[in-house]
Amino acid sequence: MNLEKLLQVIISFWESEKVSNLQTKNNTYTFKVLVTATKPEIKQAIERFFNVKVVGVRVVNVKAKTKRFRSVIGKKKQWKKAYVTLSDSIDIAKMNIDLTVAK
Repeated sequence: MNLEKLLQVIISFWESEKVSNLQTKNNTYTFKVLVTATKPEIKQAIERFFNVKVVGVRVVNVKAKTKRFRSVIGKKKQWKKAYVTLSDSIDIAKMNIDLTVAK
């Protein structure tokens, strides 16, 4: 797969309370990824940019939410979240730097 496509696959690191528990227990990290990205593409991108071995990838499509501002009804964007289980732990601060440089 070409490098340009791999650079577009990972959008950002996703952090929440649930994710921090997964990091400590299962060594699982969460990323916001391109809506059209597949599991093999996500695995390849993570292995290439963070130099780690990916054990597994799980993908969740987050549905668009309806929002209202006064009398105007709109929608948030639909997006995709990837739970990536790694064999080694990685530094989160380094991940944020690498993602901003890649974009």
